[in-house]
Amino acid sequence: MKLLTLVIRLIVSFTFIFSGFVKLVDPLGSSYKFQEYFSSDVLNLEFLIPYALPFSIILIIAELMLGVMLLLGYLPKFTVWSLFFMMLIFLFLTWYSAYFDKVLDCGCFGDALKLTPWATFYKNVALLAFILILLFTTKYISPLIHLNFAKWTAFLSFLAFFYVTYHVLVHLPIIDFRPYAIGKNIPDGMKAIGAELPPIHDFYLESNEGLNVTDEVLKEDKMMLIVSYNLDKSDRRGFSKIKNVTDKALKFGYKVYLLSASLEDDFIDIKDEFDLNFDMLFCDETTLKTIIRANPGIVMLNKGIVTGKWNWVDAEDVFDK
Repeated sequence: MKLLTLVIRLIVSFTFIFSGFVKLVDPLGSSYKFQEYFSSDVLNLEFLIPYALPFSIILIIAELMLGVMLLLGYLPKFTVWSLFFMMLIFLFLTWYSAYFDKVLDCGCFGDALKLTPWATFYKNVALLAFILILLFTTKYISPLIHLNFAKWTAFLSFLAFFYVTYHVLVHLPIIDFRPYAIGKNIPDGMKAIGAELPPIHDFYLESNEGLNVTDEVLKEDKMMLIVSYNLDKSDRRGFSKIKNVTDKALKFGYKVYLLSASLEDDFIDIKDEFDLNFDMLFCDETTLKTIIRANPGIVMLNKGIVTGKWNWVDAEDVFDK
């Protein structure tokens, strides 16, 4: 029984640590997923949408800490019972998502690993079964290291997780699993492989006149895109830095556009306020949120290949080479 408990303990702890880590490096992605769950089409809890980001941060850190504590064998009863109640919530959400075909990807493993709704549900059933076994074998969960050392390891882990969360929210995800990561070729990503859906299937850029300019943008070898999925929700302080970096880009021969799902009039207001010297192209909001976790953010392209990405906070680093 001790060996079985140890094996299950390792499986559960590593699963939670992996799941938490791939979301820790991109907490905004998780918040977008919670917004989807809270929407009127799914759980109809729209009053929670403004709290999606803090909710996702709390859940990510809790998931990671419980995985670490189970691995260390620190506070085993509290840890296992917490995992049990957390899994009940996950099980309900994934069952609801799969049964009613509401959310096609639960985001359990961020953008690192995509599972179908039913595959996610069955994964959670298996995890819950393992945790139930741990509930009855908690006495066999002993610290892998000295108890005092385990306590400090858990505390330092919490501080590290909190710092990483802060860093990626201020800058950008430290690991980018999306099809728009640096080095990715967008035109290649738009091509289907066999019968599978291409990883990029909604990258469509439209001018103010209603023209499709996607190919034109992707053919340029010096292209800078300022991405703001919603101008009303953008950090207005960022456009002062955007003004400086885009003026440099234009001077260096780059073509510059702003990509947004907002109305042209919203952009005109910002363009006039900050004396911006470029035009706007329309793009789907979900696509823009996927391209970069910043509002506004900066993306450099060379013939459709992503060569650089920056949050507006780091705009001065774009040409600092």
